[in-house]
Amino acid sequence: MADFVMPSLGADMDAGTLLEWYVKPGDTVRRGDIVALVDTSKAEIEVEIFEDGVIGELLVQEGMRVPVGTRLATVLPAGAEVPAPVAAPAPIEALATVGAPATAPSIIAPPPPARVAEPVRVTGGADHRLRVSPLARRVAAQLGVDLSAVTGSGPNGAITKADVERAPSMSAPPIQPAVAPGVAPPPRAEPVDRQAAMREAIGALMARSKREIPHYYLQLEIDMSRALEWLHVANLERPVNDRLLPSALLLSAVARAVVEMPEMNGFWIDGTFHPGPGVHLGVAVSLRGGGLIAPALHDADGKNLDDIMQDVRDLVQRARTGRLRSSEMSDPTLTVTNLGERGVDLVHGVIYAPQVALVGFGAVRERPWAADGMLGVRPTVIATLAADHRASDGHAGGRFLALIDRQLQKPETS
Repeated sequence: MADFVMPSLGADMDAGTLLEWYVKPGDTVRRGDIVALVDTSKAEIEVEIFEDGVIGELLVQEGMRVPVGTRLATVLPAGAEVPAPVAAPAPIEALATVGAPATAPSIIAPPPPARVAEPVRVTGGADHRLRVSPLARRVAAQLGVDLSAVTGSGPNGAITKADVERAPSMSAPPIQPAVAPGVAPPPRAEPVDRQAAMREAIGALMARSKREIPHYYLQLEIDMSRALEWLHVANLERPVNDRLLPSALLLSAVARAVVEMPEMNGFWIDGTFHPGPGVHLGVAVSLRGGGLIAPALHDADGKNLDDIMQDVRDLVQRARTGRLRSSEMSDPTLTVTNLGERGVDLVHGVIYAPQVALVGFGAVRERPWAADGMLGVRPTVIATLAADHRASDGHAGGRFLALIDRQLQKPETS
């Protein structure tokens, strides 16, 4: 038997709130299946499981906030039978604070029994069982949403909280929970100020990074004329929706350059550099409500420009609608931030610990440029590097920026 625990979805995460279970005891799961929805201070993240098996007990109820490392569920070997729940399970010992040891559970209530969506009558007179999470059902009742008219976007078509919130409300007033005479209704949960929570998390991580990491900074202005000319010709043969953006070229150049400079791709943990398991670029995405998130573009060094462009569009869309996966938040090996679209010429970033480097790009602008003894005007971009002096030095950092420049001078090999 194995444990499924609250994952760490970034260095700035100490705890998370379990919003929804997508599985119940007895369900068979495979590695990579989405089994739960977790709310961090930055976003709602779909959490994957990393082994095959059968779900045993669900140890944490929906709505509970628990520290990273807390046991959420048990996973039995494939084909195992789930024991019948006991009539009166003993309470689980509670943790005093979020900062308590991660191996101990942090809830008081016993595990809830498995809940199944009730039959819902739909047009045509047939009974259908909708896959609806308990949280989505409660939100639907509060908002007056007809679940039979909602299309689920979760695993196997399950209706999630986000699906309900996007659906139009019925004309009937919201259903209020029944309360026994003389008993006060349960207090309503206070809405979470996600913007304030995100700023607090970002601030704490950046303060730790600047306090603990000996940053050094380098910058290099890069001639983009050859890259942009190639991009213009390549896009003439493409439909508008499939055209490549300069950001795809920049990400590809970083990914291919870091293969030759592995000391820029990895983590500083316990006084030692640990190389990244692959080139997983963290792509900094600004959220519409404010704040920043940097999900991973996995194995970027092995992708062509079309794949990078498609994957980046997908990451940005899901980051801004709160549908990222845990694997995309937990394993970026090098972060890239591009503030060119905001009109910024130069960005000196702060390293996202425990990573050891961050690459920044400003806007592509026409600037004076001398080449072959002639002065002219060319489109250029300023690339910057923030790196950890414990893992590399300025000589290595300068070579890394030069490699990025070299890659951008031969865009046809991207």
